[in-house]
Amino acid sequence: MKVWHIVPKQELMIPIADGQYAAVEEICASHMGKKWHVQMQSACEISDMDGLKNAVCRQLSLEGEVDVACRVAAIHHGGDMPLALPEDDPIHEIASISVDDMDGYDIPHEDCYESIYSEDDDLYDEEYRKACKSAENGETLGSTSRSAPAGGSENSRVWLGRAFSGDVLSINDVQGEERNDVIFRGKVVKVEFRELKSKRILLTFQLADASNGISAKKFIDVTSQAAGSKYRRKNTMTADEYDHLTQQLRTGAHVRVRGNVQYDNYQNDYVLNVNDIIADEGNTVEREDHNPTPRVELHLHTVMSDMDALITVKQLIKTVKKWHHPAIAVTDHGVVQSFPLLQEISTDKTNNIKVIYGMEGYLFDDKIDQSYHIIILAKNQVGIRNLYKLVSISHLKYIYRGRPRIPRSVLNEYREGLILGSACEAGELVRSMVQKKLPYEELKKIADYYDYLEIQPITNNQFLVREGFVADDEGLRNINRTILKIGDELGKMTVATCDAHFLNPEDKIYREILMTGKGFKDAQYQPDLYFRTTDEMLAEFSYLGEERAREVVITNPNKVNDWIDHVRPVPKETLYFPQIAGSSEALKNMCYEKAHQIYGDPLPQIVADRLTEELTSILGHGFGVLYYIAHKLVKHSNDDGYLVGSRGSVGSSFVATMSDITEVNPLPPHYVCPHCQYSQFFTKGEVGGGFDLPDKSCPHCGTSLQKNGHNIPFAIFLGFDGDKVPDIDLNFSGEYHPKAHKYTEELFGKDNVFRAGTIGAVKDKTAYGYVMKWAEARGINVNDAYINSLVNGCTGVKSTTGQHPGGVMVIPRDMDVHHFTPVQYPANKRDSGIITTHFDYHSIEGRLVKLDILGHDDPTVIRMLEDMTGVSAKTISFDDPETMSLFSSTKALGITPEQLGSKVGSLGIPEFGTAFVRKMLVDTHPKTFSELVRISGFSHGTDVWLNNAQDLITSGTVPLKEAVSTRDDIMNYLIQHDIKPKTSFKVMENVRKGKGIDKLNKLGQKTTDYEGELKAGHIPQWFIDSCQKIGYLFPRAHAVAYVMMAFRIAWFKINYPLAYYAAFFTIRAKAFKLTAMIHGLEGQRQAMKAIEAKGKSASKIEQDLYASLELAVEMSLRGFSFMNVDIRHSAAAQFTICDGKILPPLTAIDGLGENVAEQIVTARAKAPFSSKADLKLRGKASQSLVDIMTEEGCLGDLPEDEQIDLFAM
Repeated sequence: MKVWHIVPKQELMIPIADGQYAAVEEICASHMGKKWHVQMQSACEISDMDGLKNAVCRQLSLEGEVDVACRVAAIHHGGDMPLALPEDDPIHEIASISVDDMDGYDIPHEDCYESIYSEDDDLYDEEYRKACKSAENGETLGSTSRSAPAGGSENSRVWLGRAFSGDVLSINDVQGEERNDVIFRGKVVKVEFRELKSKRILLTFQLADASNGISAKKFIDVTSQAAGSKYRRKNTMTADEYDHLTQQLRTGAHVRVRGNVQYDNYQNDYVLNVNDIIADEGNTVEREDHNPTPRVELHLHTVMSDMDALITVKQLIKTVKKWHHPAIAVTDHGVVQSFPLLQEISTDKTNNIKVIYGMEGYLFDDKIDQSYHIIILAKNQVGIRNLYKLVSISHLKYIYRGRPRIPRSVLNEYREGLILGSACEAGELVRSMVQKKLPYEELKKIADYYDYLEIQPITNNQFLVREGFVADDEGLRNINRTILKIGDELGKMTVATCDAHFLNPEDKIYREILMTGKGFKDAQYQPDLYFRTTDEMLAEFSYLGEERAREVVITNPNKVNDWIDHVRPVPKETLYFPQIAGSSEALKNMCYEKAHQIYGDPLPQIVADRLTEELTSILGHGFGVLYYIAHKLVKHSNDDGYLVGSRGSVGSSFVATMSDITEVNPLPPHYVCPHCQYSQFFTKGEVGGGFDLPDKSCPHCGTSLQKNGHNIPFAIFLGFDGDKVPDIDLNFSGEYHPKAHKYTEELFGKDNVFRAGTIGAVKDKTAYGYVMKWAEARGINVNDAYINSLVNGCTGVKSTTGQHPGGVMVIPRDMDVHHFTPVQYPANKRDSGIITTHFDYHSIEGRLVKLDILGHDDPTVIRMLEDMTGVSAKTISFDDPETMSLFSSTKALGITPEQLGSKVGSLGIPEFGTAFVRKMLVDTHPKTFSELVRISGFSHGTDVWLNNAQDLITSGTVPLKEAVSTRDDIMNYLIQHDIKPKTSFKVMENVRKGKGIDKLNKLGQKTTDYEGELKAGHIPQWFIDSCQKIGYLFPRAHAVAYVMMAFRIAWFKINYPLAYYAAFFTIRAKAFKLTAMIHGLEGQRQAMKAIEAKGKSASKIEQDLYASLELAVEMSLRGFSFMNVDIRHSAAAQFTICDGKILPPLTAIDGLGENVAEQIVTARAKAPFSSKADLKLRGKASQSLVDIMTEEGCLGDLPEDEQIDLFAM
């Protein structure tokens, strides 16, 4: 029976007697007659249901047979909620439609509705109406007996609705038409469970089969009624059933779905309105290998074969285990980047699969340029090391057209521990046979170089027939027969391999798409390069006869496997520290020396305890050398005049503070006297941070006390037990960044320091482009669901390599890098001059120390400001009231918010200059440094501010100083409220990772009950709710370090404005338009309006320019201005101060790059330019550039060329 379901976007409130209201959740209208069902909710029991029904009919103008159900639930009635619907509302339209016109009527989708949809429903069955009548008499309203409980007590395969059977249709068979009661089977592509304001759940997903895809949807009511209730509305599920559905229905799941295909006006496409979903076990069970003597595959590619293969390591190991194969060889093209993950997954206690680690290399003779494929397998640990050396040599010395080639002489040098196979049709043996057509005896000489020979299914080489190298399939079989014969005569084994590039036959469409994306014109001719079972391979080689087929498929590959040891491609997961003699003792001494210098001797107990606790953990776990290295790097930068900012949680460590690694002091807020070392600590949360303390004189000697301490637990950095490997991230000036990297080479030796390598894979956006290119090339129309299915199949394939922006991997001096990884150039670009680890750094950072030496603008800005003003940034007080006012008003700038268009003066201040954070400042009105730290935490977190802390603060529920902003807030708050430290730490760890207060297992069940402990400890509900919403939390130490830099820059903005603006436009401005900037306020605002007019169509460069224009407007309002570029005085790339104005550099001219600008400045220093011709000659400026500079007035009265004034002689 057809029913309209109408779900309001907001609760429609119906007034009842005594000031009560009930909210409309859903309205259902029958197509078979004017019969209505209105589902409502009320804050209390409704005793007068007839009165409610009359009110509903009156309010919604409903006529005909109406039944109303109302459940008790919390509702919130705001004064702006509509109490009546507009006259043109769709509900009124339905009420006026005749019975004859009701069927097939297209209801408009108005903005006031979450959804309006039509489907079959049992809602108006006689049995249901009886159930409603029983409910009014106090009985349970539950599921109709016609429907089996959703979730499957009857059958665990049922995920939604009930079990079903019937003919399965291809999705492509139902394109462009409505069809009822259809059954599809396929793979789930995208899934979303969205809770509507009506509290219903809207389930949407995409389903794809081999032919096409379709979007699907279902509205679900989650009820508290028991699963076995006799009466329950269709579309309802219990909480347990719903949890089961959400756990099972995920991307990649194989399902059968029954429902109705209908046109959806909202999506402008045909959509499957789902009735039932069951697991499609027949489609999820992969091929089986039932042969009692399974084979071993010796030639297989994973996703690490660059844009060429689709097998993931996880899929591979799962399949090999299921098929009971004794081992599996992995032989990616020219690389070994799958090895770390292979080791991790294959040696997992649930797998224990033997992996043969190998590579399909590119072999060439030293004097002949042509290269051939070759299979190289590592026989033992010596072989692993030699294989790694070959990978490094081929990548560093012999890259040719993107391929890392291996000279035969080099292979011979490192052949120990390696087993060589003749590879595929691209190997030396087959190429010599088919293309060079060498004599048989020559072929035998070639084959003799290899330890075993290889043959493959003839489908792999069909292109040889297509391109005329071989006459037919029989010719392909004869190639294999010849190889087998050569092997027999040489006494060498011949093995049959798949050369697998994808797991299953149906996966070849994804490789076709990738090949099309790479521009291969024959991509549609995809060979069946799938991973075959033993019996499938025996069938491929049946033409050899049963005995010989068994020999090449089973016996010989297993013999090769027997030659090979169990090897470890990556050392055991132990950190191999670099060594610096005496580093631990030096660290300890420098920490105590500085602590005594600041806090006196003996140390205050709180300082002594913290220092002892940290040093015990750090030195006890061997981490002292890491701290000492960081100390040396920071000292080297500071000695050269560049501040270093800390990142991450290193500021949580007091040892890091005392060893000058970070400026952040993690002790509780405190005073300390610089003269007599008197100190006073605040440990009960009395103040947000030490910088917030009021000024105070020493009670002993009268000296002004220093203020410090940000109350950051050490556990944030090294874990509760202090055994987590420290991750010390440092922000160096971008100018100094290369020098910092160079210094690490001086510390450890050039052969022991390598940049941390990364591996890039095909992402959704790129895969989408490949899919669309493929569809266009094939002339295929594809819908979104099918596109997404194909995109999912293509993502994750390796596309390039790169480097971490600042990560450096350090090899101990007594070890070679090849104990851990080969090395290469990033993206195989030799001219980069940078050598990286071949493995992605994540896979080996548990074995090697990674130093994060990152480039950052803030230290560069600080250095430029110090140079221009002569003021040391370290002398700036972090409680300066005028600087603090910048974050809550514009008064310190001498302009009004109306003039500036901003209520705060933080434009251009790092961390606080974006529109999003400026709005945050307006909402919070920060008055202290610690509140700025909180705002930094809010802005860097996920789901911390919006719909969370913002609501709590603006509603007055909690003050800014109490809202959760950083991970440390949770641990500190809970400990201060007497929750056990270990529990406080665990809760913090769960919440910061977005796991909620209690982690859930795969079944969605809590594994702990920390929430119960918190409630028992009387932790307020707002705190618990806030934690449950958080997706990611920033570390407080990181926020403090950022805010310290920002506050210093803000101080310069107020006190040295010209220096500030010169530094901003030199370093931070991402775009600059000279013609707009030099025309003052009017020109700047006109340029802003032009960008505003473009709205969302504005380009990234225009958006960056808008941000620069905002600062330029502020600068103009403060009475400062830009000069025009001057060929005589402008610097190459730095904005400078000249006669009380900002002089832009030469690079401010469109099209003038930094290299040309430097050439011009260098030439000018030798002698002023005498003419435009001289500028072109000595300054290397092009004619077009000179024309631009002339047009923009940058050349003054510079003549065209050298002229002699005869009359002046």
